[in-house]
Amino acid sequence: MHITLLTIGSRGDIQPFVALGRGLRAAGHRVRLVSHAAFQPLAEMYDLEFGLISTNPHQILTTEAGQAWVETGTNILGFVRQQMKLTGAFARQILDEAWAACEPATDLIIFSLFGIPGYHIAERLRVPRMAAWLQPLSRTAAFPSLIVPPTWNFGPGFNRLTHRLAEYLTWLPFQRTFNRWRVETLGLPPLSATDPFKQIYRQQMPILYGFSPTVVPPPSDWPAWIAVTGYWFLDRPATWQPPAALVDFLAAGPPPVYIGFGSMPSRSPAALLKLVVEALRRSGQRGVLLTGWGGLPAEAHVHDSNRLFMLESVPHDWLFPQMAALVHHGGAGTTAAGLRAGVPAIIIPFFGDQPYWGRRLAELGVGPKPIMFKDLTVDLLAQAICTATGNPHMQAKAANLGQRLRAENGVARAVHLIEAFAERRPGE
Repeated sequence: MHITLLTIGSRGDIQPFVALGRGLRAAGHRVRLVSHAAFQPLAEMYDLEFGLISTNPHQILTTEAGQAWVETGTNILGFVRQQMKLTGAFARQILDEAWAACEPATDLIIFSLFGIPGYHIAERLRVPRMAAWLQPLSRTAAFPSLIVPPTWNFGPGFNRLTHRLAEYLTWLPFQRTFNRWRVETLGLPPLSATDPFKQIYRQQMPILYGFSPTVVPPPSDWPAWIAVTGYWFLDRPATWQPPAALVDFLAAGPPPVYIGFGSMPSRSPAALLKLVVEALRRSGQRGVLLTGWGGLPAEAHVHDSNRLFMLESVPHDWLFPQMAALVHHGGAGTTAAGLRAGVPAIIIPFFGDQPYWGRRLAELGVGPKPIMFKDLTVDLLAQAICTATGNPHMQAKAANLGQRLRAENGVARAVHLIEAFAERRPGE
């Protein structure tokens, strides 16, 4: 079977799909990943075919519009408005490139949340389609949509309404662009303001969730065609070796605190670096600082080499288990890696689903309450680090949860469900 995986976003959005593709390859399937050029080497490392979408998410996030989008925090309308400004200029380009990258011979298209063009392309090719999402987005009465503030929990009926609202706000801003593309390029009829989510539920299109039921138990009102499989982890290559200087730093003292904000940009990276360095000093902890795409500057002008180590990137599955605690933005991928490592985490959310993951970790008792990035201060961060590194009960809970997650095999479960669906639905 030839399977196309279409995913758009940062590394945290793409790496789980590479893990899923690797599992499908091991099961004997031909797999093509359709994503950004920056991830082509990662796909080819695991023998996946690659289809190119030329937009660069790193460059997009560092623009003025990208930074304004990240800074919307929990402002729903601001999030949608800035997203329209950010993606409006190149949305049609992404749609056209996604269409060109999906081979007509494919047997199944699996798409991420931002890979929604795959939904329409599968309709045009008349092949089965599945959604594969990393955040709990399906309608439920158990909890409100991730896009609304946590205080907006007024009961089951209201909760279901917020999910409908989220679907509407997800589709409506791009309805005109998508419909023009559907008609002009795909030769399909336009969709109404309530689609495509209405069709997803009417058709009972399978949705796979790449997180653990131990972390987010599936609500009882989710239908059988929605499955929580467990996380899709991609471990480092067997040939990878850590930098010798980092190994020496870790061996020279007690476990340090990891600090990194992934793809999240900061308007004042030097000030952010100063803040986290001072918070580490006040909490008496050593630190490993990862610069990533944004958040912390790359210049290594920190003078206390015994207390701090800076580098651009390192595999989370190697680094995180050696940390005393983690400080990060709460992206789905980083959150999953931290939970698996069994280490308490301090979440500093910027926007999107990040506040949800911060709240969820606090509810599980494996981290302090999240601190929104716009509210971050030296005192708040130092206090949170002291809590995460000095609370034996929190550390024990994190270690226990990590042990349970390491016993799961989300990729194997997802592959089984994908194959079972393909056998039932040979085509559309």
